[in-house]
Amino acid sequence: MSTTRPRVLVVLVLLLGCLTAATPHPAAATPTLPDSLWFDETPLTVQNGRFTDEHGREIVLRGYNVSGETKLAENRGLPFASVADARKSAAALRTLGGGNTIRFLLSWAYAEPVRGQVDTAYLSAATAQIGAFLDAGIRVYPDFHQDLYSRHLFDADSWYTGDGAPKWAVDLGDYPDEYCGICPFWGQNITSNAAVTEATYDFWHNTHGLQDSFLDTAQKVMAHLRQNLGAARFAGVVGFDPYNEPHPGVLDSGQTSRSWERDVLWPFYERFRARMDAAGWQDKPAFVEPNLFWNANLDFQRQEGGLLDAGRIGPRYVFNTHFYDQKAISGIFMWGKAQDGQYAGDFGTVRDRAAAANTAGIVSEFGHPLAGTVADKAPTVLKAMYQALDSRVKGASWWSDPAASGPVLSGSQWQWDIYHGRHHELMNGNPDKVLTAGDAWNDEDLSAVRLDDSGTPVLRQDARLLDRLYPSATSGTTVAFTYEDRSRDGSTTLTWNPVPGSLPQVARLVGTGQYGLLMWRSGSGSAPTELHLPASFPTGSTTVVSDLGTVHAPPAYTSATPVAVAPEPGGTGSRRLLLTDTDSGVPHFALVTNGASAPSAELLAAARAELAAWAAGR
Repeated sequence: MSTTRPRVLVVLVLLLGCLTAATPHPAAATPTLPDSLWFDETPLTVQNGRFTDEHGREIVLRGYNVSGETKLAENRGLPFASVADARKSAAALRTLGGGNTIRFLLSWAYAEPVRGQVDTAYLSAATAQIGAFLDAGIRVYPDFHQDLYSRHLFDADSWYTGDGAPKWAVDLGDYPDEYCGICPFWGQNITSNAAVTEATYDFWHNTHGLQDSFLDTAQKVMAHLRQNLGAARFAGVVGFDPYNEPHPGVLDSGQTSRSWERDVLWPFYERFRARMDAAGWQDKPAFVEPNLFWNANLDFQRQEGGLLDAGRIGPRYVFNTHFYDQKAISGIFMWGKAQDGQYAGDFGTVRDRAAAANTAGIVSEFGHPLAGTVADKAPTVLKAMYQALDSRVKGASWWSDPAASGPVLSGSQWQWDIYHGRHHELMNGNPDKVLTAGDAWNDEDLSAVRLDDSGTPVLRQDARLLDRLYPSATSGTTVAFTYEDRSRDGSTTLTWNPVPGSLPQVARLVGTGQYGLLMWRSGSGSAPTELHLPASFPTGSTTVVSDLGTVHAPPAYTSATPVAVAPEPGGTGSRRLLLTDTDSGVPHFALVTNGASAPSAELLAAARAELAAWAAGR
């Protein structure tokens, strides 16, 4: 994707003139979710390399993986012990975590415990738990999850465990006793444990018809979800992630990672796509992942890939990848903290691959350990990752080159597990190895949430980092976006994108507060642009400076109110800012801040004039 600065904001609407009334909006069905408005609850598709709703708005999916609990046996491969817990988690994810989407983990082992027989009780429980998130206005994309192929490969006293394939699938293979050698990190089993590599190889080569069985089960699971969620809920299902973190296990003679993606992985995705169609998911994309090492940031670990030979796969596929900073996690290859713009290149590569494939991109897993020897890096690593999702330009350069930002990326942080630190997992079925701490899986500790002693969900990370301002729906085309969250690293406030001194009135308005700035070119639709408002932006403390209007404490939404607030759908108490333009193809901007507590009319007018002149020059 070119980063040449287009002259995207050449013409501005008359800033100090009167705003025209909003155009009438089309009639819509009665909303089924609490707090819904006429433009809510439409299914998403992929168009022009972006997620879009029925009103043509660009949609950004932000949220979490729900959850690593699926890897455990204690709740039989489900993220929650009950639907009540799922509802509690969904409400907290909205109000505390600011998410509008989840990646919902499913287990092949529990979906098909006996070959050829799906467990309808498991599917019904999973459907009900997915429904709890859809009822909270949260979009969902399910994921058939696996790590190290299967827990049934591992001995009862092993250091490690896996998840994914059922016991009968493991029993079909004559695999060696699992052994990883000197492996301080569980992921090394992917390439160093012969039991894992050989079982993985068998799956990709359909030995014993393993892949056929998996696809049969996947189709039944998808059909069950479509039939039992109901049409209104099913509209909130975005797509399906066929297989978590694919890796060949063992390459054939003469084969490379790239040719494996072309000749083995991509045909599997085409087969999965056909099963989606057969199950009634024709209008929903497959969220396909390349070889998990394609974008590793350690040179000796990286393998060529990224679905380079799949062609222009959109709109029936989404380019879906993960990113973890292995240098930072190692504790060896990165000694200090993450810095401003550290992952701009890594996430820019994701944008470029999605654009080349003519589809939307999503980083469906990212995160960093919150406990252990490298946990001190987490505040800066996560800030830098969210910064890179928002823009491909680092904070120090953003104001001088906003047009190089690129599209705002969708992403799902790993992870959202309300049972963090309260597990009771018998590791590999061993009653002498009961795991309770952290995520209860291979010594991981990445959950952003936990339950306090009263059973109430609370964040384990800085709310300023997680509950973020972001453009959840843009009416037209996003040109640039940035958000300065002012999150903390201990007692230090991290400010990587200060307002430049050349904009003194804007800097005065923002002060030490948080701020976001969106630049977009209007489309032809009448639905407004939406930004999620964090809890740190209460209506009475929110100021908006836009060519559409300048407002402190925005009023409640009406179709004739250009700058307004409204609840987000789902009845959880989360809120959104709604910006309504009345034109097409015209550039707009909006600065949103919680800085000044009671800005004067003079300050607002001066800040607006500064921003208008700055935007015209960009």
